[in-house]
Amino acid sequence: MKTEKEKMLAGELYNPLDQELVEERLRTRLLIKELNDSREDQTEERMRILKELIPNAGPDLWLQPPFYCDYGSYMIVGEKVFFNFNCVVLDVTYVKIGSRTMFGPNVQIYTATHPIDHKERSSGVEYAKPITIGEDVWVGGSAVICPGVTIGDRVVIGAGSVVTKDIPSDVFAAGNPCKVIRPITLKE
Repeated sequence: MKTEKEKMLAGELYNPLDQELVEERLRTRLLIKELNDSREDQTEERMRILKELIPNAGPDLWLQPPFYCDYGSYMIVGEKVFFNFNCVVLDVTYVKIGSRTMFGPNVQIYTATHPIDHKERSSGVEYAKPITIGEDVWVGGSAVICPGVTIGDRVVIGAGSVVTKDIPSDVFAAGNPCKVIRPITLKE
């Protein structure tokens, strides 16, 4: 029989109040508090916290506090990734982020979702869908990336967009819902 954590990571309905998950989130919240309370000149301390908070991150990850996530350990981050102020990553399952990707302020990345059926939803169970974001992507401020979305390489997502469907590589996409506006060419 699967644990609630195994169900969560597999994208199945699970109980988020399972003791193991509650303890993992508490550990994460305490690390986030340390990160968000750190001073700008405490770069070594911030690096120590980030290595513990997001152990699957490549070199040169930079998160501009405040930053929030559910677990941190389910984020798989390439090198030289940047999160601007006030980003949120609900990493209830895997969030894969390619190298040199940048997130504007207030970007929200949500793998967590809930059943549509109100009776099932009221039981307290939830589930998650993984998110993949390619390399060299720029996500504009206040964009929301919804559960299960894949964003290709070299994409620009316009500020304030709500990404509900996959976005192919090499395009500028924007809007609510986010849609491809045009291809990106090398001449730009």
